[in-house]
Amino acid sequence: MSERKIRVLVAKPGLDGHDRGAKVIARALRDAGMEVIYTGLRQTPEMIAAAALQEDVDAVGISILSGAHNTLCPRIVDLLAENGMTDTLVLVGGIVPEEDIDELKKKGVAEVFLPGTSTQDIVSFLNSNVRN
Repeated sequence: MSERKIRVLVAKPGLDGHDRGAKVIARALRDAGMEVIYTGLRQTPEMIAAAALQEDVDAVGISILSGAHNTLCPRIVDLLAENGMTDTLVLVGGIVPEEDIDELKKKGVAEVFLPGTSTQDIVSFLNSNVRN
């Protein structure tokens, strides 16, 4: 019997309209054998949490360039928890000042990946941290 594939929702919250990085990550995860659901642009935290619940994902990857990470990411973590998805990893990638990373992690974000991170590092993190 084959092991279940890791399921990852890749989402772009807020008004940020740049999704090239999110698409690169989605493709890298798919190429690594993961199932990837991409929500598209301009998603609300509520839309992201609902999609994560509906798709029964192991992780939610948030791509954010807008500077609203301190508001949007903790809200997504809270909504996932309210829906019983406390084991779902929340990863953040994009433009996040280093001084904000510790606070995001305290609020439930599993990891923050900054520009220049190799896609293999993200794949390895998911492979090491998702419990199948």
